Amino acid sequence: MSKTLIIVESPSKAKTISKFLGKNYQVEATAGHIRDLPKSQLGVDIDNNFEPKYITIRGKGPIIEKIKKEAKKADKILLATDPDREGEAISWHISNILDIDENKSCRIEFHEVTKDAIKNALKTPRKINLNLVNAQQARRVLDRLVGYKISPLLWDKVKYGLSAGRVQSVAVRIICDREDEIKNFKPEEYWTLTAILTDNKGIKVEACFYGDENGKIELNNKEIVDKILSQINRKDITVIAVKKGQKKKNPAPVFTTSTLQQEAYKRLGFTAKKTMAVAQQLYEGVDIPGEGAVGLVTYIRTDSTRVADEAKNDGRKYILENFGENYFGDVKIVKTKGKIQDAHEGIRPTSIYRAPEKLSTSLSKDQYKLYRLVWERFLASLMSPAIYDTVSIDLKCDNYIFKASGSKLIFPGYLVVYRDEEDEKQDFPEFSEGNILKAVSYNAKQHFTLPPPRYTEASLIKTLEENGIGRPSTYAPIISTIQERGYVKKENKNLVPTELGYIVTDIMKNYFKDIVDVEFTADMESKLDHVEEGDANWIDIVKSFYDGFNKALEYAQQQMGNVELEEEVSDVICGNCGRNMVVKRGRYGKFLACPGYPECKNTKPYFEKIGVNCPVCGGDIVKKQSKKGRTYYGCINNPECGFMTWNKPVNKFCPICGSIMVEEKRRDKNHLKCSNRACKYSEENR
Repeated sequence: MSKTLIIVESPSKAKTISKFLGKNYQVEATAGHIRDLPKSQLGVDIDNNFEPKYITIRGKGPIIEKIKKEAKKADKILLATDPDREGEAISWHISNILDIDENKSCRIEFHEVTKDAIKNALKTPRKINLNLVNAQQARRVLDRLVGYKISPLLWDKVKYGLSAGRVQSVAVRIICDREDEIKNFKPEEYWTLTAILTDNKGIKVEACFYGDENGKIELNNKEIVDKILSQINRKDITVIAVKKGQKKKNPAPVFTTSTLQQEAYKRLGFTAKKTMAVAQQLYEGVDIPGEGAVGLVTYIRTDSTRVADEAKNDGRKYILENFGENYFGDVKIVKTKGKIQDAHEGIRPTSIYRAPEKLSTSLSKDQYKLYRLVWERFLASLMSPAIYDTVSIDLKCDNYIFKASGSKLIFPGYLVVYRDEEDEKQDFPEFSEGNILKAVSYNAKQHFTLPPPRYTEASLIKTLEENGIGRPSTYAPIISTIQERGYVKKENKNLVPTELGYIVTDIMKNYFKDIVDVEFTADMESKLDHVEEGDANWIDIVKSFYDGFNKALEYAQQQMGNVELEEEVSDVICGNCGRNMVVKRGRYGKFLACPGYPECKNTKPYFEKIGVNCPVCGGDIVKKQSKKGRTYYGCINNPECGFMTWNKPVNKFCPICGSIMVEEKRRDKNHLKCSNRACKYSEENR
């Protein structure tokens, strides 16, 4: 009987697919890319239409030899790499290595790793899509030209080992620009005035000051507030208008790569990198009792919220069986800013009948959390809206107007499955026009406008997507790369530019402004889309970019002066020569080194002090990282002193038990709590 060789990227996926097929199929994995541009040289022939020079990636030789060996035994070869540009490019490289005719139907595509999806894909092989390959090739060449041309310039003028990426540089600039906004922000004073009111039955309601009969009045200072309070003091308030209505809140659509990363960050505390790693495991397949290995979610790199009719029908059936007909709604296709590729469905479970609870013993803790998030979001997207009764009232005191509003959930709809924090119901008492209310108290508060918040991973991903920068598969690598290079650091989950990040960004803005221009980068992404669609030639796009880039590069080489990076001097004394050690950055992060190098080669680990003393021994508490990259706080005298905590300690002690207090974040508000788990004391951090 004939034998078919199927080639995929992931060994886990190969294992899962093998269990779906018979003995006539052999499934092998490439373990990612097998060929790439060389690391030791540019690898792009600029004078020959930017011809890439591909070589076998180090360590992939044995994998290629095994694939070649199996290919000789096979009567048919099918390339089943991921259904995107990267996957198409890998299939193209394999086809070249195995001398497969590019006109041969050797490529199969599936969007979920299930038995039915694989068997359906086997029935419809196609040719390799060279437009997809060229779009990926253009991106790779553009990134290589930018990285390998600018990086040596940075080594020469700033510091050895620096690098500049085409898309990463824009991300760093966005973070730097936000930091500048925060530094230059000038707070403005404003006040709020609320009235606590009660009717003759003792029912209380809170109303907010609005203005007068002529319109809204801005409360810009205490004098305005005091004047209003002096006029309304001890006076009753009359209800002059009551408006009742209903509002519907629709469920969010199924996840895209971007929204999955954002929601996993907010709800689960996952980084973008962790989200994609766990999602990949769910996509490639997990062993389920009674089923064997099966992919639990559809393809995880997508910018579409489209849902297959079969999945919608299964979802509707599940809703009818478990909730009733009133809970079924229509799937909404949300229009997103800019163009989407829409190559794949949104991210959903491969079967709605694999409820998370049924899989809890088969999944790791993180897998279960993420799968449940995907499952609930998909089910909710098929359900009916939540319905609220709403009421708003206008109240008059003297000539001033106060307003109050409330809502009451009367039908939960999708909220029975997927509830947001802001979906908490708020009951509101019944009032009629002409009701007289008494003021129990007035609460006037001074406020100051706040600067825009620093970016988190979630908000940066949202900004990149909204501006058309990068694609679903690139968001997580962008965030990881800019941190690994030392251009951005994470502080309390916020992304903050480092001095190095500012310096490199300023250089890029002064000499390579197009590369760090948001609109220019978004336009380049659009041009790559045109290549994918077959409407543009990739060589023309690269040439057009390189002509301007090369002129900017020549100018920078002539005009840029050397940039001196000031070394951070620590208070740690070198034990060999007595100098104050300086902070250096190496491959694995910061470390302390003697400034007397090369005469003195003494180095020490670097610990960031937080200005708080250890409650056990009095030593400095320092910020550290676990082997998995999680931040914690411990005593500098470790291992002699074993004090540590995951939350950041502060210079304050619990009034109940005397233990040191630590920071805790609750719904975007900072609180302090006792570090002693047996003590439940907490307070707002003022």
